[in-house]
Amino acid sequence: MPIVAEDKDWTWVLDRACPDCGFDGPATAYDEVPGLTRAAAARFVGALARPDITVRPDESTWAPIEYTAHVRDVCRIFRYRLDIALRKPAAPPAIAAFEATTGFAEGLPVFANWDQDRTAEADHYLSQAPVVVAAELAEAAEIVSRAFESVSAPDRALAARRSNGSLFTVDSMATYFVHDLIHHLHDIHA
Repeated sequence: MPIVAEDKDWTWVLDRACPDCGFDGPATAYDEVPGLTRAAAARFVGALARPDITVRPDESTWAPIEYTAHVRDVCRIFRYRLDIALRKPAAPPAIAAFEATTGFAEGLPVFANWDQDRTAEADHYLSQAPVVVAAELAEAAEIVSRAFESVSAPDRALAARRSNGSLFTVDSMATYFVHDLIHHLHDIHA
């Protein structure tokens, strides 16, 4: 059985706590996001020392190395999306099968939805070297953390839209982003 494609709309975590991982989006302040990001990245890096990092718990679920490579790419993509929301020049990350289509709709910048499963397959997440993934995740997490830290309070209200129609402010984008990291720690029991 192949990996089950992710097609859920996780924007509800902006309105209520996640019953699976316990993350409480509404209670998470913007200023907490950089620290939570760094802490999550450190836990992922630590998990890469486990002997089971390439073992899928079942045929339809990613192995810990795949989740960690995914989180690395999430950090890179959200750094890019943050620039789009801030109306800054945005350099697309070099991520396999990532479509960097952008535009404007209804006066708001739009960034493309991401097919994470396509990237996982195209970039061979399962066969990536743990030491490389660890270093790249640590770097990407630090970069996105600093980017979120640099946003002024007024700019946190700037909005952007994902190509599937989901609307984010910089503030809600930060919350949505950090839930992804924390939820995947839950997925790999780290």
